[in-house]
Amino acid sequence: MQMWVDADACPRVIKEILFRAAERLSVSLTLVANQVLRTPPSPYVRSIRVSAGLDVADLEIVRLLEPGDLVVTADIPLAAAVIEKGGHALDPRGEFFSEENIGERLTLRNFMDELRSGGVETGGPASFGRADRTAFANQLDRFLARHAPR
Repeated sequence: MQMWVDADACPRVIKEILFRAAERLSVSLTLVANQVLRTPPSPYVRSIRVSAGLDVADLEIVRLLEPGDLVVTADIPLAAAVIEKGGHALDPRGEFFSEENIGERLTLRNFMDELRSGGVETGGPASFGRADRTAFANQLDRFLARHAPR
C-alpha cells in the first residue's frame, strides 16, 4: 500500500499530517504536482513534478496507482478514477469517496459546473478549518490501522 497526494491544492497542514504518518508507519508517500514541492528528508516521502496542464497530475497518479493504494484529493473526477482502479480516495476534509457516493458527487459537481458556466455565482467551499484537519487525521488513522503494512 502506498499513499499518493494530488498536491497542487492540498492544504499544507494535511501534507504535514501525511509526512508524519508515512514516517511513523514506514509507508511510501508520493506528492504529485506541477510545481516544485518541499518535502522532509525521509526515505518514505518523495515528490513527482509533472508538466503544467489540465489534469496532468491526476493522470500521473492514476497511471502509477496500484489497487489498494490511498489517494488524497479533493478532485472528484480523480477520486472516481481512483475508485475505478481499485484504490481508496480521501478528501482533505476527511470524507472518503466510495463506490456508493462517487456517482452522486460527480453529478453534483457537473451540475455546479453548468451553473457556473451559465453565469450563476455559486460561491466556493467553506474555508479549511480545525474541524477539517481533525476529521482528516481521524479518517487517515483509521484507514492506516486497517491497511498499512505491519
